[in-house]
Amino acid sequence: MREFTDGSTAIVRGALAAGCTFFAGYPITPASPILMAMMRELPKVGGVAIQAEDELAAIGMCIGAAMSGARTLTATSGPGISLYSENIGLAIMGEVPLVIVDVQRLGPSTGGATTVGQGDIQFVRWGTAGGYPIMALAPSSIPECYSLTMKAFDLAERFRCPVFLLTDKEMNMTMNTVDLDRYVDVPVRERRTYKAGDGTETSAFTPYQYDPPDGVPPMAHFGEDVILRFTGSTHDEGAFISKHPPTVGALNRHLAAKIEEHTDEIEIVTADLEPGAKTLLISFGITARAMRGAVQRARGKGNKVSALTINSLWPVPERAIRSALEGIERVVVAELNLGQYRHEVERLVHGLEILGLNRVDGELLSPDQFLEVIL
Repeated sequence: MREFTDGSTAIVRGALAAGCTFFAGYPITPASPILMAMMRELPKVGGVAIQAEDELAAIGMCIGAAMSGARTLTATSGPGISLYSENIGLAIMGEVPLVIVDVQRLGPSTGGATTVGQGDIQFVRWGTAGGYPIMALAPSSIPECYSLTMKAFDLAERFRCPVFLLTDKEMNMTMNTVDLDRYVDVPVRERRTYKAGDGTETSAFTPYQYDPPDGVPPMAHFGEDVILRFTGSTHDEGAFISKHPPTVGALNRHLAAKIEEHTDEIEIVTADLEPGAKTLLISFGITARAMRGAVQRARGKGNKVSALTINSLWPVPERAIRSALEGIERVVVAELNLGQYRHEVERLVHGLEILGLNRVDGELLSPDQFLEVIL
């Protein structure tokens, strides 16, 4: 069976299938369809959806809901991520599980509100103070909008941190015919929570743990029978503000290690590698669709070419990229920006020709443009 649908609908379905119970957002093109659909559908399953007064309030509500036990989602675009920035930092510091959808549009500033772009790649990685790692997934098809939304919720619960889902205007708002069999459910683990034993004093709970550095502590929720503290300042394991250098160092190393030490677990790519190929195409999101079409046409003409679709942009899937480079002499990184992800590939690659295939005029890269580079 097939249906005529779009990426926004798939994201909403994925969120509901993942057990999302709270959504807050503010209208912004091209993310508004997610807001409208969540406000319509989430109350039907007992959840709460709110149109906040602005973006700052929206993500603040989501953090509060998550700390009270909800599984939370918000959706915005580049200008909204700018306003989310401070609270994204709070979610990183407070280790709050949260999924943030960024439906990218052409920028900077208000840019092209109804125009496609992929210019937020580095922004979501470095857009908050401190430079601590985040996770970001990028669907390249409508079915992946569904499955990667579920995966984002699972990663948020697994690592107690905000997880981005990076899409774009065309992915979310362009209608496509989709085979329903391509929607794949992804298991979403239950939140690991603190359980006080018989006779255990509630004050004994410590909301954070820094040993081992890459460990992820259980959560307790506001409103439960436990004393819970929460702060955005540097703090000890009890969430008391601290400037003790060993404690502060342990905290900050923990925030990095719990993601960076598990990159193999987070890594998601789709590799279409042809033996003997000398050219490797790398792309993500909406641009990967044109890449896949170009590869089929190039092979039909007798050309050997490999392709790598990146579904987990952050942390960079270094192992998969290095593996795909075996025997390759030339790499082409295609994206709707001026080469933001190409810089990450260049950091891994030495002695190979690396080309960028880029477009920033509000139009999509076409298979013909890929073929020009391949041939």
